[in-house]
Amino acid sequence: MKRQFVIILILLATITVFAGNDGKIENKGKNNQTAASVPEMEMVSVSGKVTDIVTGEVLTGVKITIEGMDSKTYTDFDGNFTFKNLKPGQYQLKASYISYDNKVIEWRPNDSKSTEIVIKLRSAY
Repeated sequence: MKRQFVIILILLATITVFAGNDGKIENKGKNNQTAASVPEMEMVSVSGKVTDIVTGEVLTGVKITIEGMDSKTYTDFDGNFTFKNLKPGQYQLKASYISYDNKVIEWRPNDSKSTEIVIKLRSAY
């Protein structure tokens, strides 16, 4: 019994190690931008909040993608999202949510390493 417990514990630890996200963003588009290819001091991040344009209510589970990249994230229970380890450049963030119109935002990092934006979505009905 003790031996089986140890084996299961080792398997779970192995799965956890290999299933983790190392924080890099895969990019198959024209801007090959990962943390490994750019010095850390040049990397930027963007975070923000998604709300309903009429009510101001935060929207949970909104899909946020960066156009031209395979990277995506979803807003949390407070409507917040974050992308880290991006190379400075111009990006288009796309927010999509069921029953709401999609919205694309142009974003270019300024002099600071992180930027906060607010995306307001309009109901499709």
